[in-house]
Amino acid sequence: MADKRMTPDQVVAQLSDGMTIGIGGWGSRRKPMALVRAILRSDLKDLTVVSYGGPDVGLLARAGKAKKLVYAFVSLDSIPLEPNFRYVRENGLVEAVEYDEGMFLTGLRAAAQRLPFLPTRAGLGSDILKVSPHLKTIESPYGDETLVAMPALNLDAALIHANVADERGNAALTGPDQFMDDLFCLAAEKAYVSAERVVPSEELLKAAGCVHTLTVHRYMTHGVVEAPNGAHFTECPPEYGRDEAFQKAYVSAASDPEAWAAFEQRFLKVASEAEYQAAVAEFKKETAK
Repeated sequence: MADKRMTPDQVVAQLSDGMTIGIGGWGSRRKPMALVRAILRSDLKDLTVVSYGGPDVGLLARAGKAKKLVYAFVSLDSIPLEPNFRYVRENGLVEAVEYDEGMFLTGLRAAAQRLPFLPTRAGLGSDILKVSPHLKTIESPYGDETLVAMPALNLDAALIHANVADERGNAALTGPDQFMDDLFCLAAEKAYVSAERVVPSEELLKAAGCVHTLTVHRYMTHGVVEAPNGAHFTECPPEYGRDEAFQKAYVSAASDPEAWAAFEQRFLKVASEAEYQAAVAEFKKETAK
């Protein structure tokens, strides 16, 4: 069996300008932030980012890495609207395509099944068909009903974060919600998973705690990264919750250009993930005083 272990920067080296990148997780929950930060350190540009969005979308858009955003929402959960997303939208800095959550899910399912589209009732009766003229409707061949023909959300690459994985690229999502991470992997030409821990394959089931948490399988993935605290500042239960103090600092900084430049310099314009984690540890010491 292939050993798929990589570093965050080695994953990013597999990506190229103009790619469509799907990012797993949900809002400010279990986002592959170590991989997002590796993209921020890179020269990648002109990406299309597809996500149930959180700080992944906000950071990549504000840094100029994303030219197009495809999303069902962009939120920090405890803070309703992601501030950097709002900044780029209000200033017209990105192309934006917003779908109903059900439509977004249907698009992932279509891509996972290698279908050009799937029919759905989601979106009917809303203005989404007016503001998204590329969307088409279809008549059901089994009855007198009009449905939305949701196009497949095909991805060049997918990035997800797991609780535990093995060196072959199998991964377990042991928290209360597995979201749609398996669909992101299946919708992509290549998928990469970061994990809090990477264990030998013979230990994975014990580390997962239950076979039903093993939803990401080696045939779906092309690389695996051990990234402790790799979802920070989003949550990754049961390992840790959302870092609310850091998230508030992030939101506060995003509202002021000078404060944002200082935040970037301290936390994002660093040489490695280890330096980011060290900066976060220092921040926690300061806020604990």
